[in-house]
Amino acid sequence: MELREMTQQDKAFVMGIDSHMDEAAFQNRLLTKSGFVLWEAGQPVGWMHHCVLWDNLPFLNLLYVLEDWRGKGFGRQAMAAWEEEMKNRGYKMVLISTQSDESAQHFYRKQGYVDCGCLVFQNTPFDQPTELFFRKVL
Repeated sequence: MELREMTQQDKAFVMGIDSHMDEAAFQNRLLTKSGFVLWEAGQPVGWMHHCVLWDNLPFLNLLYVLEDWRGKGFGRQAMAAWEEEMKNRGYKMVLISTQSDESAQHFYRKQGYVDCGCLVFQNTPFDQPTELFFRKVL
């Protein structure tokens, strides 16, 4: 698996997966170098993107592996590659989150992430299960 910074040529692939991604968001990912595509055997198998909180804390917004490629270690490899990239960019820690009803929380803990808080959005316009946050020191 190879993690590559997203390029203009990845637009159809990324926007075909993420229905929340519009043109402005895609261009922002390119400009901020915050989007990555996962490649295996010459084809894209997933993608991930992050933002930077408080100018010094990368927060992983999304990790998505195509269904046919799940369970083969690509998520684990993508996380390790992203963490290394963030370390190379000078960051000391990363942050991620997932909803409490999603199994991803167990995946992140296996990758060395530590629980560090949650947000509760019940009875708000963003009503959803509790959002769990995890941190990892690089």
